[in-house]
Amino acid sequence: MKHVIFVCVHNSGRSQMAEAFAKRLGQGKLIAESAGTEPGDALNPTAIAVMEEIGYDMSGHHPKMMTLQMVESADRIITMGCGVDAATCPAEFVPTEDWGLDDPKGQPIEKVREIRDEIKARVEKLVREVAHN
Repeated sequence: MKHVIFVCVHNSGRSQMAEAFAKRLGQGKLIAESAGTEPGDALNPTAIAVMEEIGYDMSGHHPKMMTLQMVESADRIITMGCGVDAATCPAEFVPTEDWGLDDPKGQPIEKVREIRDEIKARVEKLVREVAHN
């Protein structure tokens, strides 16, 4: 199984949604975690709400700090949008793949739904790639 880490600055929205999708859609094919370079205090409530709309409960999730152990154990590290906050982007320190997603923080729920759906589509593609390798 491939070990994938999804990373964004605060680990409160995009990376948490990606982790939730990957754990369900990639079950038996990959191990998924999420982390941040500057973790927030709590998850983005709008991200929680849009995931609940499609049957994903993220109440047990919390922002986590990216650690060296995570980086060393990962087969792939995927950042969510390093162009958004390049100063704290982990791509500065380790090889990553960046998905260039907008930050849901402060966005209206309609925009967060778009971000959620884009994350789901990318995770589905990732699971297909992992299954064929």
